Amino acid sequence: MNKKNYIRLIYIVLSIVSGMFCYHFFLEGKWINVILFALVIVVLLSLVNASLLSQTAAAEKIILSIVRKDFSLFPSEDGTELTDSSVRLYYQSKNEHFSLSSYKLLYESILDRLDIGLMILSKKESDWEVFYVNPVFLNILQVPKYNSWNLYANKIPEFFNIIEQTQYESSQEFFDISIRHNAKQSFSLRTKQVQNVQDSFYIITLESVQKIIEQKEKLAWNNLMKVISHELLNTLTPVNSLIQNLEYISNQEVVDKEDQQEMKESLAIINSKSRQLLNFVDNYRQVAELPKPLMANVSLKKITETAIAFLKQEFDKNTITVIADLEEQFVYADQKMIERCLINLFLNAIYAVNGKEEKIIRTDIQLKNNRLILSISDNGCGITDEIKDKIFLPFFTTRNSGSGIGLTLSKSIMEAHKGYLNYQNLEEGSCFEMWFVI
Repeated sequence: MNKKNYIRLIYIVLSIVSGMFCYHFFLEGKWINVILFALVIVVLLSLVNASLLSQTAAAEKIILSIVRKDFSLFPSEDGTELTDSSVRLYYQSKNEHFSLSSYKLLYESILDRLDIGLMILSKKESDWEVFYVNPVFLNILQVPKYNSWNLYANKIPEFFNIIEQTQYESSQEFFDISIRHNAKQSFSLRTKQVQNVQDSFYIITLESVQKIIEQKEKLAWNNLMKVISHELLNTLTPVNSLIQNLEYISNQEVVDKEDQQEMKESLAIINSKSRQLLNFVDNYRQVAELPKPLMANVSLKKITETAIAFLKQEFDKNTITVIADLEEQFVYADQKMIERCLINLFLNAIYAVNGKEEKIIRTDIQLKNNRLILSISDNGCGITDEIKDKIFLPFFTTRNSGSGIGLTLSKSIMEAHKGYLNYQNLEEGSCFEMWFVI
């Protein structure tokens, strides 16, 4: 018990004693003494009340500062239960507040460094307010930062209307808008609504399609340069070593039979490596200089049957069952190029089922949403997550004897036909889909 509590207890005891004397004099009819002791009681109780009010006021001040997030006070415990509890609560809240502020600063620093535009809206009653927006978002749309979402309606009306049309639900789409009356630009927009018990947030991410394309192109070029550099070094390094050895032998006055044999072997290796490099360059030329398709109205069913017949010997040799479910559908395409694309995909499927006891390759033609889809699937080993993003890169291959241009060339052929080549993993095996626009 602290000093204030002792004093308060003494005041209460004195009040009780004074009350007893007051009652005694009341019975004896000594009214002056009654009045005096009554006044003493009032004074003592007033002092007790003042002490309690002072303690309560101190606790209220601390609690109010907690509510207002004002942590400029430095209160200390005084031994009273109410004040001490308030002080402990104050410092606990202060530490939590500073921790949250540190985390908020950290998260904002991370979000500020993102390469994509990010805005987070929070719902207050029926209106949306800007909870957070990063500099990239403001830079993309060339607008200042506002706390009220409605203020953006005048600055970027096209974008504002697009968000309004989503009804603040999760969505993903591409759109074109003109910024500051410049030429229209294409953007990728993703939105997501997040809710908890108390709050509702709406997350908007914005990215320039041109920037996405540039990043993908840069990555593709870097990967291509790595492959080309690797191939050139693997070919030229041993050739250079052999040439140096031949130069050393040729500088000798007498070349014995052993050296002659070594020269023949070196020249044979150089010839083999040169042909390997020429094949590599020819493969690259096929990808880089794809001829313009000679378009005609052709039967997709017939092209598929021709490709299957061409590889019949391979299917029979590897005991592969080919299941074809082919509807009669026509496309405007180059028959030879589509046939080559199909052969590449079938060869990949043959390789994929190589380790299976029961080897099955399926092909079918479907009509879906004004698209013709020619699928080639297998029950093989599938493609791992580590390499699935690389399978369409030029010269990337998992086969010792593969050139690494089959899928790249097939993808280029489909793109030349205004379609695309899609890959998806199956529970057992893989599936490649050739999508045609009709």
